[in-house]
Amino acid sequence: MSKREQLPPPRVLIKAMLAPLWLLCCTLLAPLAMADAVDVARQKITLLLGQEPPSLNSIKATDQVSFFILGHTHEGLLRYDAQGQLVGGVARDWKLDDRSATFWLRDDARWSDGQPVTAHDFVFAWQRVVDPAVASEYASILYPIKNAKAISEGRLPPEQLGVRALDERTLQVDLEQPTAYFLQLTAFGVYLPIREDFYRAQGTRYGAEQDRLLYNGPFRLARWVHGARLTLVKNEQYWNRAQTVLNEIDLPYVTSDSTAAYNLFKDNKVALVGLSAEELNDALKQRVKIRIFPAGSLFYLEFNHRAGRITGNRHFRRAIQRVADPQELVNRVVGVPGTLPGRSLFPVWIKGVNGSFRKEFPAPRVTIDPNQARQELELARQQLGLERFPPLVYLTGDSPTAAKQGEYLQNLLRTQLGLELKIDKQIFKQRLAKMLAGEFDLVAAGWGPDYDDIMTFGDLFASWNINNRGRYANPDYDHWVAVARDATDPRLRMEAMAALQRLVIEDAVIIPQYESGSVYLQHRQLKGVVRRVIGTDPDFTQARVVAP
Repeated sequence: MSKREQLPPPRVLIKAMLAPLWLLCCTLLAPLAMADAVDVARQKITLLLGQEPPSLNSIKATDQVSFFILGHTHEGLLRYDAQGQLVGGVARDWKLDDRSATFWLRDDARWSDGQPVTAHDFVFAWQRVVDPAVASEYASILYPIKNAKAISEGRLPPEQLGVRALDERTLQVDLEQPTAYFLQLTAFGVYLPIREDFYRAQGTRYGAEQDRLLYNGPFRLARWVHGARLTLVKNEQYWNRAQTVLNEIDLPYVTSDSTAAYNLFKDNKVALVGLSAEELNDALKQRVKIRIFPAGSLFYLEFNHRAGRITGNRHFRRAIQRVADPQELVNRVVGVPGTLPGRSLFPVWIKGVNGSFRKEFPAPRVTIDPNQARQELELARQQLGLERFPPLVYLTGDSPTAAKQGEYLQNLLRTQLGLELKIDKQIFKQRLAKMLAGEFDLVAAGWGPDYDDIMTFGDLFASWNINNRGRYANPDYDHWVAVARDATDPRLRMEAMAALQRLVIEDAVIIPQYESGSVYLQHRQLKGVVRRVIGTDPDFTQARVVAP
């Protein structure tokens, strides 16, 4: 989820690399006859969700599913168009300088109850995000705003946040320091507006049901049967409603089972579905048109660095690092075209000074060496004063793909290091809760970009970042984040990020596993779906159903 500058969208660069694979896979012969997946007359499509959104409170949302729904039902100051360029959302015009940003709001931006969206709605929402009493996990993404960090740490009241409504249609933002990427931040879900009177009337139930939200985006949520179904319908109060063709997006299936999802597509029940390696093989045999999209997210093993955890020991982490071969994982386990081995905290599409960051600052390579790994493990045992290592807890999801990767890791650690790994499979919402509480030794984690700047990955393991689930804390890491945050010179910023890249590998903060690629099927009558690395993905706000 995130935003772009004036260079070509990152996904374009990766697609160029994957062109031969795309041509190989995109064989189209006998099309599948769809019945329920699309409805031309009603301009309705049927989709599925891998998980139910834990919350649609934009202040507290942290997951891709919630932001997918919010990206269709709500709109911030800026948004992304089909070409991945920043364009006006609620804001019709804006100005950014080194110390401030000003936004002029549209006169016709309205909530779903017909009331206008005002500058006060942004002031109220952003003050709640940084209020420590609210405990937003994304409070740090507002730190570029003056006093945000001090408020989040309880040193100032929320009313001191550097944002104010000059009038109903003018929003003024004071910055803590020059932030060249601040405009990109305003397109992210945590920067969405919230109307104070409605929010206070809902209390703790805000965002928990479809009638406990107001909507200002292209769609509104008309139905939410928890664990079973969500239905989005066109929002007639949306200022740009003439550009929204679909009248309804029905989501009557909630499943993380890739085989079940694939069968729903084959049975003409859903209009778009992702494929795992197993389903991909069948789809190729059926000669169905296969689409490839480099999703841009990084998936990794995250260690628990909290006091008292074995995984807090650097030698122990380095032992696992030296047997975890990302190339083998991608080839033998993931098996999805477009997936790249994880070599760095920063995916290959991240921009550097003049081009690709990873080309300008290559990541140090980790040598896979079981003998060296066992030496590191013995050093860890001695430092920890243990006769033998107790079983480790590996927290992961409950999907078949997650199970397959967990079993691979379990076998790897047992055969190479003699370590016992207990797999803790949890549904999506519970896994997030356990990650936040630190109830794991290792966890299957992933991060998608929130905005179009290298910092969206760079500050992930800063000591103050709540999304740093393993609670890694290193003054050197925080130092380089601060250097990159405060610098205006692009090369100095990227050199600081290169120092972070080295530190993540040398200290084995995490173990990068793979950069995600997505292989999916889309109904032949469904057009205008936007896939993007940064921002709502997939985006159906300009989609339409055409006649066969």
